[in-house]
Amino acid sequence: MIKPLIQGLALTLKHFINPSKVITMQYPDERWTTYPRFRGLHELQRDEDGKEKCDACGLCAKACPSECITVKSGKNEQGDKYASVYEINMFRCIFCGYCEEACPREALYLRQNYELATEDIKDQVYTKEKLLLPFK
Repeated sequence: MIKPLIQGLALTLKHFINPSKVITMQYPDERWTTYPRFRGLHELQRDEDGKEKCDACGLCAKACPSECITVKSGKNEQGDKYASVYEINMFRCIFCGYCEEACPREALYLRQNYELATEDIKDQVYTKEKLLLPFK
């Protein structure tokens, strides 16, 4: 019973005195490098004219296994269909990427951002305005 305890203590002291490999990342000074296929925070895309690509077909909401996407359609002045309401509840999202795969217009993209912490619980429901990229 004493021998395993001493072996564990010796291993701990060995790594304490001679740290050969740093395991802990010093966040936020150091940032994690994401992999190319990492699925992070969602964003809605715009086309070349600055119009949102989403036409509120609802395939992303149907493909979502956690049912975290809400899409309601509307029509603009030209008679084109668009998403009048587009919300993603981040508390329910499992970042599976099915919504991105289901979108026929490539309007939804899961980007590399992994920092989702907020101070207010209401900020975890992302609206269309928060998800849309600014037009450049």
